[in-house]
Amino acid sequence: MNATLSLDHYRLLGRSGLRVSPLALGTMTFGSDWGWGADAAESRRIFDAYVDRGGNFVDTANFYTNGTAETLVGEFSKGKRERLAIATKYTLSMRPGDPNSGGNHRKSMFRSVEASLERLKTDYIDLLYVHAWDGTTGVDEVLRGLDDLVRSGKVLYAGISDAPAWQVARMQAIADLRGWSPFVGLQIEYSLLQRTVERELIPMAREMGLGVLPWSPLGSGVLTGKYTKADLAVGEGAASAAGTRKNVAAANGALNERGLAIADVVKGVASELGKTPSQVALAWTLLESGVTAPIIGARTLKQLEDNLGALDVVLDGSFRERLDRASAIELGFPHDFLVKPMTQNVIFGGAKIAPRPAF
Repeated sequence: MNATLSLDHYRLLGRSGLRVSPLALGTMTFGSDWGWGADAAESRRIFDAYVDRGGNFVDTANFYTNGTAETLVGEFSKGKRERLAIATKYTLSMRPGDPNSGGNHRKSMFRSVEASLERLKTDYIDLLYVHAWDGTTGVDEVLRGLDDLVRSGKVLYAGISDAPAWQVARMQAIADLRGWSPFVGLQIEYSLLQRTVERELIPMAREMGLGVLPWSPLGSGVLTGKYTKADLAVGEGAASAAGTRKNVAAANGALNERGLAIADVVKGVASELGKTPSQVALAWTLLESGVTAPIIGARTLKQLEDNLGALDVVLDGSFRERLDRASAIELGFPHDFLVKPMTQNVIFGGAKIAPRPAF
């Protein structure tokens, strides 16, 4: 059973000593540039409500709403900067057609950081993520670049998002061996709709000292229960962040028959608990021991207040079992093979041995 939490009940981020709230405030909804975000006034209300409740972990990116999100965070942070842990990201292209305006390479990294510092109106970034693995930049170049930024004081900690587990583990080992700044955070999609990260990414993060920060813990809004089978007609959605939230949900692969079936189970549990589906879905992600703080992305103050209610949800064994069963995935080889009774018997010969603690 999980105990209730609060925004000012802080957690350590991975192997670092940085204290962060158990729910991070996502700001991809800050700004209406893409057609579905909150305007500046509503974004301010959301930000202030989160901080006033003790929240200190703000997540943004250079790319979000074409830079507007960072600009708004910079404005809203005035007079509060030192009490906040602000995370941003680089990688995504800010100038289509310019081959060096995006990617993981050193030029993209350094120019993106300088632009983010200007928009955020600050002289340092608490946590800088590699936003997505580009498959073209050498790991030494990325790691050395991040370490140089940390040594310069412009960045305090490094993180990585949307990358293969084997690549992250390889990079973490290199950083440790060379005395470079390690990753302390791993941002990945994780929800009742997306559990395949339980195969490699989450176990790797626990072992290597990275706190897990789930994005889209509400499955692009599908787990709120607002979509029905009639919404499936949207198709696969557009390959763009602009448009509508429904387009984004479809493009992410969340809005489908399986997603709606899982959402129905969430709604049933929520009804029995007297909670909202959003609160139950968020509370479920907090049960995973590797998770530090799911990232909530509200478009209205009402949505934020509803999401924060997840900290008061207690999911006992029966409710969690129903949610787990409805969203279950196969871990596949070698995971399923290694836990079979025969395999365990030939490994341990019947002896009972406690698991080794992670990092």
